[in-house]
Amino acid sequence: MKIDPQLTAWGPEFASWRQDFHAHPEIAYQEHRTAALVAERLKSFGIEVTTGVGGTGVVGTLRQGRLDRAGGNRAIALRADMDALPMDEANDLPYRSQNPGRMHACGHDGHTTMLLAAARYLAETRNFAGTIHFIFQPAEEGGAGALRMIEDGLLERFPFDAVFGAHNDPTLPVGALSASPGSVMAATDDVTIRLTGRGGHAARPHYAIDPLLAGAQIVLGLQTIVARRVDPLCSTVVSICTFHAGSATNVIPDTATLSGTVRNLDPATQTRLAVEIPDMIRHLARAAGVEAEIDYESGYPPVVNDAAMVDVVARAAGTVLDADQIHTDLPPSLGGEDFAYYALHRPACFYRIGQKDGTKGGMPLHHPRYDFNDAILPVGAAIFAAIAAGDLPG
Repeated sequence: MKIDPQLTAWGPEFASWRQDFHAHPEIAYQEHRTAALVAERLKSFGIEVTTGVGGTGVVGTLRQGRLDRAGGNRAIALRADMDALPMDEANDLPYRSQNPGRMHACGHDGHTTMLLAAARYLAETRNFAGTIHFIFQPAEEGGAGALRMIEDGLLERFPFDAVFGAHNDPTLPVGALSASPGSVMAATDDVTIRLTGRGGHAARPHYAIDPLLAGAQIVLGLQTIVARRVDPLCSTVVSICTFHAGSATNVIPDTATLSGTVRNLDPATQTRLAVEIPDMIRHLARAAGVEAEIDYESGYPPVVNDAAMVDVVARAAGTVLDADQIHTDLPPSLGGEDFAYYALHRPACFYRIGQKDGTKGGMPLHHPRYDFNDAILPVGAAIFAAIAAGDLPG
């Protein structure tokens, strides 16, 4: 890897920042301490700071150099997420979470630190011409913080022409980068089904209307959506993950409640399934003689990378990594990411940075023993900085 020695020298300091964030995790829209530290550090770098964007979001703005040929100042945005997950940590680390029921189990502590490190480096080197907006976003974990920031005027108050975001990847080795065009992350919809039948004695089921049996038929029936209503080349998953009914072994319950997630990579398929899935549930419930109340919530759209922005990232990464470490053809993930909302409005690239090094950094995301690999902090910062220098040449 080809990393500026200055970034490498700062590595231990970056690690201390990251570990402090890890020890004090805050969940969606409660990132007050994190946001305050981010703002304080940005100001110490000489960067203009705006706080309270979309709730607890922070935007740092750095301007440098000449106007472009069209007479305007080209601007880009670099984004990191700040929130933790509502879960307990199982690691025995000096910097383990001090907040019960809160944990940085997805590496947002590392993403925030990488972007802070890049901001410090760019503020010192000034090897770009244009404007960089450093977006530190709340509530990526299901809270749609990106959408909240956009609704709070992010695009108008901090106009930018392209946006880039990074995520650590425990399945890729340290030094590897994945940036592919097209859909790279899935749409994430949620469905909740409340069934009402008629309870009764388990020995006399003919006097009851069993919502549990109806729910089982619905779980199985929904799999035909994937098998028979979706193009086999369009990856889709329908997973019913909770099923609550009954309180005794000899009582048919009155009600049952089911919930789950629907994932796919195509915006048109997402829109169609939001109609077809509730319609199928209603038909199956009617056939079983139960009443169905359905809440279908359309969540994050798919993350769709712009091909030209993928090229920007690949070229920038090539100044930091070896050519064989850069991948532009890896398969997408059916995980979700609210970076998708930025990509709906501006050309965007969301890329992944490998963090697995032997037995270190390979624990899966959202696992209670996950930990971000501090060794990639200078790498991530260097790639963010190279994107800025490459897209805003001085």
